[in-house]
Amino acid sequence: MVRKPDYQNADVPKWASVDAYFSQKLAPEDTALRTALASNADAGMPTHDVSAVQGKFLALLVNLSQATRVLEIGTLGGYSTIWMARALPSNGVITTIEVDPERAKVAEKNCEVAQCSDKVDIRTGAATEVLPQLQGPYDLIFIDADKPNNPTYLEWALKLARPGTVIVGDNVVRGGAVVDEDSQDGSVRGVRTFIDMLSKNERLESTAMQTVGEKGWDGMTISIVKS
Repeated sequence: MVRKPDYQNADVPKWASVDAYFSQKLAPEDTALRTALASNADAGMPTHDVSAVQGKFLALLVNLSQATRVLEIGTLGGYSTIWMARALPSNGVITTIEVDPERAKVAEKNCEVAQCSDKVDIRTGAATEVLPQLQGPYDLIFIDADKPNNPTYLEWALKLARPGTVIVGDNVVRGGAVVDEDSQDGSVRGVRTFIDMLSKNERLESTAMQTVGEKGWDGMTISIVKS
């Protein structure tokens, strides 16, 4: 499925072709994953899902961290949820939070089609209200919801983490806008505060990676909670 890039660039077609090549060779989408994207589009959702290679990257992080408990803040239609759920061991569970009840229903159906519902716990509601109800620790936490609330999500991630927990923050480059210190965009400001918190928190060891591909120019932060 061709996705509309979040950030337009004249080189997006070239980047997308490289994404397609790597996806075909290293992160092939099966029928269930393609169906999930189609179902999301049919439901009118924005094309904010991770790419296939990014989904595979998250799955590898689940494996590398030997996670059995994963927390995802921002489900959308469950595409990234499926990638991570499939990487979990038989006793693993991913708890994923979605504010929109209709999107949560689509995600639930997508997980059923992907045959991973037994590993997925979908919580519906605002993440700021759901997070206080959860019991940690989680082994991997993926933050991919409304960016103005990223600082709050990081605060909760730290409360629900343990030494060794991996915390990933998505969409932090925003087409390069993250470097605009005068930006009035709520998402950019939220990400910049989030980055400042990562840099100053002595419990975290963090880095960031820029990415280009079918979604345009963006990137992720990756942090480990230190002992």
